[in-house]
Amino acid sequence: MDDSTQTSQYRPALAAPASRTVAQRGKLMTPLQPIPDSMRWMLGSFFLALFVALWALVSLGGYVSATFLADPLNMLHEGYLLFAQFDFINDIGMTVMRVLGGFLIAAGIAIPLGIYMGAYKAVEAFFEPFISFCRYLPASAFIPLLILWTGIGETQKILVIFIGSFFQIVLMIAVIVGAARKDLVEASYTLGCTRSSVVRRVLIPGAAPEIAEALRLVLGWAWTYVIVAEMIGSSSGIGHMIIDSQALLNTGQIIFGIIVIGCIGLLSDFLFKAANRRLFAWSAI
Repeated sequence: MDDSTQTSQYRPALAAPASRTVAQRGKLMTPLQPIPDSMRWMLGSFFLALFVALWALVSLGGYVSATFLADPLNMLHEGYLLFAQFDFINDIGMTVMRVLGGFLIAAGIAIPLGIYMGAYKAVEAFFEPFISFCRYLPASAFIPLLILWTGIGETQKILVIFIGSFFQIVLMIAVIVGAARKDLVEASYTLGCTRSSVVRRVLIPGAAPEIAEALRLVLGWAWTYVIVAEMIGSSSGIGHMIIDSQALLNTGQIIFGIIVIGCIGLLSDFLFKAANRRLFAWSAI
């Protein structure tokens, strides 16, 4: 066997790794193609590092005044001072308590109402015009009225979160339940289910994973409402700290407060996703 024959035999083996690499790269950009968790974390971490590097370049390089944009090192120093000297952990606890209080009250009332609206069209016709109207009203617009009605205590802040969350949850759940597969409902009647048991055994179990996902999304919106509520007539909370820092032109503390809100929201999002996967593992089958 001559050298050219040996080369031709080994050439495909040498080219195979390159072809596999090209194929793997192509899969990353295929629409709706899942990627490994390790790749997801790597890509997310790379963007975060790129963002911080750009922030440091702009602020430390003198392109933007420190009065308008603190650099990352100054922001971390101001964050340390918030915890060490200004009891910032208490502000975080108050904000989390307000979010959970308003959101849980809203969900506790909105979930059954949304299920009834989705299941029974007469109930939907009765409530939907008013709820659809209220859904477009910004929760922040109610703050002056709520201060007049309840003062500037905790009730006012919880009600802002309740108003901002309740109407969104009701309509989202009504749409989810109303989109149930008609063939499953008809099959349940054929098997002897009553109208109430169809709701309990078909509509609610079928919609439960999507209802949990809707609650996760609305919880993210609740964080925006609480910060607005704390910026007006409040003596504690992350929003109150941000307003105080604005008066002192301390952009380091402002940015740190914003990052803390994002981190807490991201943590709650991960916990919600983990709970959903555990409670409704069958939905991914």
